[in-house]
Amino acid sequence: MKILHVLPSLDPRTGGPIEAVRQSGLGIAALSHQVEVASVDDPAAPWLDTFPLPVHALGPAKGFYGYTPNLVPWLQRHAAEFDAVIVNGLWQYPSYATWKALRHSGVPYYVFPHGMLDPWFKRTYPLKHLKKCLYWPWAEYRVLRDATRVLFTAEEERILARQSFRLYRAKEEVVAFGTNRPPADATHLRAAFHAAQPALRDRRLLLFLGRIHPKKGCDLLLKAFATLCESDTSMHLVMAGPDNSEWTPALKSLANELGIAQRVTWTGMLQGDEKWGAFYASDAFVLPSHQENFGIAVAEALACGLPALISDKVNICREVEAQGAGFIAPDSVEGTLANLTRWLQLDSAAAAAMRVQALRCFEQHFTVEAMSADLLRVLQQGRRSQDPQARSLALEQG
Repeated sequence: MKILHVLPSLDPRTGGPIEAVRQSGLGIAALSHQVEVASVDDPAAPWLDTFPLPVHALGPAKGFYGYTPNLVPWLQRHAAEFDAVIVNGLWQYPSYATWKALRHSGVPYYVFPHGMLDPWFKRTYPLKHLKKCLYWPWAEYRVLRDATRVLFTAEEERILARQSFRLYRAKEEVVAFGTNRPPADATHLRAAFHAAQPALRDRRLLLFLGRIHPKKGCDLLLKAFATLCESDTSMHLVMAGPDNSEWTPALKSLANELGIAQRVTWTGMLQGDEKWGAFYASDAFVLPSHQENFGIAVAEALACGLPALISDKVNICREVEAQGAGFIAPDSVEGTLANLTRWLQLDSAAAAAMRVQALRCFEQHFTVEAMSADLLRVLQQGRRSQDPQARSLALEQG
């Protein structure tokens, strides 16, 4: 098959969808299929040089919405060369442009919402949701309605997606999701992280790795960690990730007010060996998120044998809990503290057993091989059901 992913940007600072495209694309390419990407990035954007799949950069886009006049014509000319087009994300121009270009083309398109239909956003940002309600019937509703399939990475995500807008119609499907295994040399990777953060070499570390964003519950983590520090002097908290929301100064001020500034290290975004080294150098991974449709960083932590202390709003929490690969609690200060306390109360044998279960959970549920196979299954079904006459017409027009 020849597959095209469409998304606004490949800037790694924008979060999980980019890594999902990278991982699934490489996994499917390894099975002898062809995968390409179309974005509205500026062709001169520096992150394009290191992206491992062929990229068609059709920007520069204008504003947050990501409008560019180049995208629809390009899709109309080239979409018929592909067996399937996958839209990643909603609420920006690429999703609407794909619908506009392909709705009568005979080329099947699919949508990964990546959690962007979760009702948490409706509750947390009511004014933004009101604007979306005005926009919804004319754009995203149609994008979802006419998609060959709308793909969810967990059953919980699929159920929650129905709760944000009264007008909702989609041919839903839950598909496996996952990520690649980490590089094998844990000792080398741990050393790479310690070389970059020498002050952490002999510390017991709790690791948060993800975007510094209000939905991730970073403030909850700091408050819970401050309470933990009153009775435990052994732990140090690592806050690793990019901050597009400029929330870090306020969080650092909070850490100072709580008296834990010296026990928190802010690394910024970690990539490559330093990122994997952070996993291997830590005792546990912590994510008290208010909303997380999957959480690639959770799967990466599990792949490193790192227990996951996560909220019940991370949509893969059921698998983690059932496997004994971590602890689950509500997305509150009290819930986050409960997870931390339960972890620290484990004896060495129980902690070691949980690390084994973390790796087992990853291998059973979240490998890139399982993700690639399941996504291909859905795409091949869509190709078989495609209207041959419409496909032929699209090829002639392209």
